Amino acid sequence: MIESLLNFSQATGIYSIMNSPWGWPIAEAVHFLGLCLLIGTVGIFDLRMLGLAKGVSLGELHKLVPVGVAGYLLNVITGTLFFTTAPDQYLYNPAVQSKFLFMLLAGINMLFFYSSTATAVKSTKPMGDVPARAKLMAAISLICWCAVIISGRLITYYRPPYQWCFWC
Repeated sequence: MIESLLNFSQATGIYSIMNSPWGWPIAEAVHFLGLCLLIGTVGIFDLRMLGLAKGVSLGELHKLVPVGVAGYLLNVITGTLFFTTAPDQYLYNPAVQSKFLFMLLAGINMLFFYSSTATAVKSTKPMGDVPARAKLMAAISLICWCAVIISGRLITYYRPPYQWCFWC
Protein backbone atom coordinates (compact mmCIF):
# COMPACT_ATOMS: atom_id res chain seq x y z
CA MET A 1 0.00 0.00 0.00
CA ILE A 2 2.76 2.44 0.94
CA GLU A 3 4.67 1.64 -2.22
CA SER A 4 1.62 2.16 -4.45
CA LEU A 5 0.88 5.54 -2.82
CA LEU A 6 4.49 6.62 -3.31
CA ASN A 7 4.43 5.42 -6.93
CA PHE A 8 1.26 7.45 -7.52
CA SER A 9 2.81 10.49 -5.85
CA GLN A 10 5.98 10.23 -7.93
CA ALA A 11 4.16 9.50 -11.20
CA THR A 12 1.90 12.53 -10.84
CA GLY A 13 4.66 14.90 -9.74
CA ILE A 14 3.11 15.43 -6.30
CA TYR A 15 6.19 14.01 -4.63
CA SER A 16 8.54 16.45 -6.38
CA ILE A 17 6.34 19.45 -5.64
CA MET A 18 5.85 18.53 -1.97
CA ASN A 19 9.56 17.87 -1.45
CA SER A 20 10.64 21.14 -3.03
CA PRO A 21 11.79 23.84 -0.58
CA TRP A 22 8.35 25.51 -0.49
CA GLY A 23 5.99 22.59 -1.29
CA TRP A 24 5.31 21.26 2.18
CA PRO A 25 5.19 24.68 3.95
CA ILE A 26 2.75 26.09 1.37
CA ALA A 27 0.55 23.01 1.61
CA GLU A 28 0.52 23.32 5.41
CA ALA A 29 -0.41 27.00 5.20
CA VAL A 30 -3.26 26.21 2.79
CA HIS A 31 -4.35 23.34 5.06
CA PHE A 32 -4.45 25.73 8.02
CA LEU A 33 -6.40 28.30 5.98
CA GLY A 34 -8.92 25.61 5.04
CA LEU A 35 -9.19 24.61 8.69
CA CYS A 36 -9.88 28.24 9.67
CA LEU A 37 -12.60 28.58 7.04
CA LEU A 38 -14.20 25.27 8.00
CA ILE A 39 -14.04 25.60 11.77
CA GLY A 40 -14.83 29.31 11.66
CA THR A 41 -18.04 28.62 9.76
CA VAL A 42 -19.07 25.42 11.53
CA GLY A 43 -18.03 26.72 14.93
CA ILE A 44 -20.02 29.95 14.65
CA PHE A 45 -23.10 28.11 13.37
CA ASP A 46 -22.88 25.45 16.08
CA LEU A 47 -22.31 27.99 18.86
CA ARG A 48 -25.33 29.98 17.68
CA MET A 49 -27.44 26.81 17.76
CA LEU A 50 -26.23 26.21 21.31
CA GLY A 51 -27.59 29.63 22.29
CA LEU A 52 -24.71 32.09 21.91
CA ALA A 53 -25.27 35.33 19.95
CA LYS A 54 -29.03 34.82 19.79
CA GLY A 55 -29.45 38.10 17.93
CA VAL A 56 -27.84 36.55 14.85
CA SER A 57 -30.25 34.97 12.37
CA LEU A 58 -29.46 31.33 11.74
CA GLY A 59 -30.86 31.63 8.22
CA GLU A 60 -28.41 34.42 7.44
CA LEU A 61 -25.56 32.63 9.19
CA HIS A 62 -26.29 29.52 7.13
CA LYS A 63 -25.28 31.50 4.04
CA LEU A 64 -21.66 31.05 5.19
CA VAL A 65 -21.84 27.28 4.63
CA PRO A 66 -20.22 27.52 1.16
CA VAL A 67 -17.19 29.14 2.84
CA GLY A 68 -16.94 26.16 5.21
CA VAL A 69 -17.31 23.73 2.29
CA ALA A 70 -14.50 25.54 0.45
CA GLY A 71 -12.32 25.19 3.56
CA TYR A 72 -13.12 21.49 3.77
CA LEU A 73 -12.19 21.00 0.11
CA LEU A 74 -8.87 22.80 0.67
CA ASN A 75 -8.19 20.41 3.55
CA VAL A 76 -9.09 17.34 1.51
CA ILE A 77 -6.77 18.43 -1.31
CA THR A 78 -3.82 19.31 0.93
CA GLY A 79 -4.43 16.29 3.16
CA THR A 80 -4.25 14.09 0.08
CA LEU A 81 -0.95 15.73 -0.86
CA PHE A 82 0.45 14.99 2.61
CA PHE A 83 -0.87 11.43 2.63
CA THR A 84 0.45 10.43 -0.79
CA THR A 85 3.83 12.08 -0.26
CA ALA A 86 4.59 10.44 3.10
CA PRO A 87 2.21 7.49 3.46
CA ASP A 88 4.46 5.74 5.99
CA GLN A 89 3.94 8.68 8.38
CA TYR A 90 0.15 8.57 8.04
CA LEU A 91 -1.16 5.15 7.06
CA TYR A 92 -0.71 3.31 10.36
CA ASN A 93 -0.72 6.35 12.63
CA PRO A 94 -3.48 6.13 15.29
CA ALA A 95 -3.76 9.93 15.32
CA VAL A 96 -4.63 9.89 11.60
CA GLN A 97 -7.06 7.04 12.14
CA SER A 98 -8.65 9.01 15.00
CA LYS A 99 -8.85 12.10 12.81
CA PHE A 100 -10.62 10.15 10.07
CA LEU A 101 -13.00 8.60 12.61
CA PHE A 102 -14.01 12.00 14.00
CA MET A 103 -14.37 13.40 10.47
CA LEU A 104 -16.66 10.49 9.64
CA LEU A 105 -18.74 11.09 12.79
CA ALA A 106 -18.97 14.81 11.99
CA GLY A 107 -20.08 13.95 8.46
CA ILE A 108 -22.74 11.53 9.65
CA ASN A 109 -23.94 14.13 12.15
CA MET A 110 -24.11 16.73 9.35
CA LEU A 111 -26.09 14.39 7.08
CA PHE A 112 -28.52 13.66 9.91
CA PHE A 113 -28.81 17.41 10.63
CA TYR A 114 -29.63 18.30 7.03
CA SER A 115 -32.06 15.41 6.60
CA SER A 116 -33.99 16.04 9.82
CA THR A 117 -33.45 19.42 11.44
CA ALA A 118 -31.93 22.06 9.13
CA THR A 119 -35.22 23.48 7.87
CA ALA A 120 -36.51 24.13 11.38
CA VAL A 121 -33.16 25.63 12.42
CA LYS A 122 -32.90 27.99 9.43
CA SER A 123 -36.40 29.32 10.11
CA THR A 124 -35.60 30.09 13.76
CA LYS A 125 -36.01 33.80 14.35
CA PRO A 126 -33.27 35.89 15.97
CA MET A 127 -33.47 35.57 19.76
CA GLY A 128 -35.18 32.21 19.25
CA ASP A 129 -34.03 28.82 20.43
CA VAL A 130 -33.53 25.82 18.19
CA PRO A 131 -35.01 22.41 19.04
CA ALA A 132 -33.14 20.31 21.60
CA ARG A 133 -32.21 17.82 18.86
CA ALA A 134 -30.41 20.62 16.95
CA LYS A 135 -28.54 21.63 20.10
CA LEU A 136 -27.38 18.04 20.57
CA MET A 137 -26.21 17.90 16.95
CA ALA A 138 -24.37 21.21 17.37
CA ALA A 139 -22.59 19.88 20.47
CA ILE A 140 -21.65 16.66 18.67
CA SER A 141 -20.35 18.69 15.73
CA LEU A 142 -18.19 20.92 17.93
CA ILE A 143 -16.80 17.94 19.84
CA CYS A 144 -16.01 16.06 16.62
CA TRP A 145 -14.30 19.01 14.93
CA CYS A 146 -12.27 19.81 18.05
CA ALA A 147 -11.23 16.14 18.15
CA VAL A 148 -10.23 16.39 14.46
CA ILE A 149 -8.00 19.36 15.26
CA ILE A 150 -6.45 17.66 18.29
CA SER A 151 -5.86 14.43 16.38
CA GLY A 152 -4.30 16.39 13.53
CA ARG A 153 -1.89 18.09 15.90
CA LEU A 154 -0.95 14.70 17.42
CA ILE A 155 0.00 13.21 14.05
CA THR A 156 3.59 14.40 14.20
CA TYR A 157 4.11 13.15 17.76
CA TYR A 158 3.30 9.52 17.07
CA ARG A 159 6.21 7.09 17.21
CA PRO A 160 5.38 3.52 16.12
CA PRO A 161 6.32 1.52 19.25
CA TYR A 162 4.03 3.58 21.48
CA GLN A 163 0.29 3.52 21.22
CA TRP A 164 -1.59 6.29 22.99
CA CYS A 165 -4.88 5.60 21.19
CA PHE A 166 -7.25 3.75 23.53
CA TRP A 167 -9.21 1.95 20.78
CA CYS A 168 -6.19 0.95 18.67
